[in-house]
Amino acid sequence: MPGVISVDLPDGSTRELTEGTTGIQLAQSIGSRLAKAAVLVTVDGREVDLELPLPDGAQVAIVTAESDAGREVLRHSTAHVLAQAVRRLWPGAKYAIGPVIENGFYYDFELPDGAHFSDDDLDRIDAEMRLIIKEDQPFVRHEHTLEEGLEIFADQPFKQEIIEAVGVGADEVDAAGSVVSTYRNTDAFIDLCRGPHVPSTGRLGHFKLMRVAGAYWRGDEKREQLQRIYGTAWESEKALAAYLHQLEEAERRDHRKLGAELDLFSFPEEIGSGLAVFHPKGGTIRRLMEEYSRQRHVESGYDFVNSPHITKSALFEQSGHLDWFAEGMYPPMELDGGQQYYLKPMNCPFHILVYKSHQRSYRELPMRLFEFGTVYRYEKSGVLQGLTRVRGMTQDDAHIFCTREQMDAELVRTLHFVLDLLRDYGLNEFYLELSTKPPGKAVGSDEDWGVATEALRTTALEMGLELVMDEGGGAFYGPKISVQARDAIGRTWQMSTVQLDFQLPHRFGLEYIGADNQRHQPIMIHRALFGSVERFMAVLIEHYAGALPTWLSPEQVRVIPVTDAHADYATSVVDACAKVGLRATADGSGEKLGGLIRRAKMAKIPYILVVGDHDVAAGTVGVNRRGWTTKPEQGVPLADVVTEVIDEVDRKGLPEDRAPAPATA
Repeated sequence: MPGVISVDLPDGSTRELTEGTTGIQLAQSIGSRLAKAAVLVTVDGREVDLELPLPDGAQVAIVTAESDAGREVLRHSTAHVLAQAVRRLWPGAKYAIGPVIENGFYYDFELPDGAHFSDDDLDRIDAEMRLIIKEDQPFVRHEHTLEEGLEIFADQPFKQEIIEAVGVGADEVDAAGSVVSTYRNTDAFIDLCRGPHVPSTGRLGHFKLMRVAGAYWRGDEKREQLQRIYGTAWESEKALAAYLHQLEEAERRDHRKLGAELDLFSFPEEIGSGLAVFHPKGGTIRRLMEEYSRQRHVESGYDFVNSPHITKSALFEQSGHLDWFAEGMYPPMELDGGQQYYLKPMNCPFHILVYKSHQRSYRELPMRLFEFGTVYRYEKSGVLQGLTRVRGMTQDDAHIFCTREQMDAELVRTLHFVLDLLRDYGLNEFYLELSTKPPGKAVGSDEDWGVATEALRTTALEMGLELVMDEGGGAFYGPKISVQARDAIGRTWQMSTVQLDFQLPHRFGLEYIGADNQRHQPIMIHRALFGSVERFMAVLIEHYAGALPTWLSPEQVRVIPVTDAHADYATSVVDACAKVGLRATADGSGEKLGGLIRRAKMAKIPYILVVGDHDVAAGTVGVNRRGWTTKPEQGVPLADVVTEVIDEVDRKGLPEDRAPAPATA
């Protein structure tokens, strides 16, 4: 007779179950709603299929579809259905890998006879996937020896390569030693996979195939070129619709499109990929961003430094960048009889040399050095994307040198400074990510890394924000906190970083004379606030859909005369604005009034002032505020409008934030 086992649940309770009870049976015993929503179970922290028997004494949790882990299983299972559908429609197709990615999945294929997917094929594939889902095929797990796996996938070279990599420990496919796992469906479709999966295809269905793209096998341009189908999958039709709406909003807000429409920046072919030039309006936005940042840094006790764009190779050899970051650097220039010079990818070694320029005392610490320093990184052409991924960027880079005793206070101070300044630019929703030591790609002792990681963890917790771990994601010289900001449509952007570094001070032999008259090694804190000016501008453009706050708008006020007879008064209104530091222009191009107003609205100008006969006589203006759905106000005293705009600039607000004036009888 079956025995009895016990399992511990997340709420601290213990349940006694019949030996052989599966995860789905446990969910059913708790409640029908939980069983319907369940997609996998965790056993002692390991994700497994719902159909597997639970072991005695395990910590068990049922994972539902609307959780992050649950969505991953939905997406990976949908990727399997995609591969199965392609194999039905193209029987000789070779299928490679189909991983989960952010908000979706993809699968890579090689079609027979050199055939290629077209966008029209997505509808056929979608229909076939829905037939498979309707068939409610079970996902059945099996384990095999490597030899059995190679035989099963005898006609699938990409699967065979993965299995062979498992055999030499070069890949992970839920393998231990000489074992691989597969999932089989009822029509004999089988895939190599570590799982877990939903119990059956009938649990799927809220998906959309997005696009077709090319991809090299293993990301190696010397290997086979495959075809990749991207898709997204969600736990409900409502969640899918919300995501697709977010994509539509993201397209509308795309900074590359808005940058061209608003005449902010461009990427001329004559200069090269990933290298932007800023037009007058974009240059104004950039100047305003930098000026305010400089002001806040001065108020917070930073000293400004400046460093060159190139250096001899020895500097990056000493820092370790040529050992750990060379693939991201431009190739060297040979000058001065063979001396190699590099474009700088980082500012930190230069700031170290500023610190090292003479002997330091503990009385000089903490020393906070700041620079808008332009750096160059050779990103592959395939990953370049507008201002968010470029080859030349300007970082608002700070490096803080302090004593071990000052370290904790400086970390807290730095992170508060970062969050406060981001809020001033209109980003208000954050969480923090703590990146730890990258295995095999780091310098320094485990003890140093442990101390640094714990210091950052403690600092992050003091901020009162959600903290997410990023295991192995640190820089080669130290762990880091990344500030993740959510924009107006819910997307997450990595913004500022704070890195704690015990290693570069050691590599460069940095010292200070302590109060005990002995030599000590300082601690170094790396801090980028915007990350890069270019990327931060892109984030702001998309966050505000191009309608930047009045204080950041390159043109804050546009004055439109009704006729040529009002042009002189329009000029005087512009002059009045300019006297108090507002950026205003007059559009007296002689076009029809409606067209001029429409053009100003398309330019997303915060305040459009229209002046006619009455305004000339009374010293007033008609006010059309950006974002208001009510009719424009007529006959508003110019002084009142100027005061309103100045107030908005001072509080870094938007015209949209103001409540419309109450209607008067």
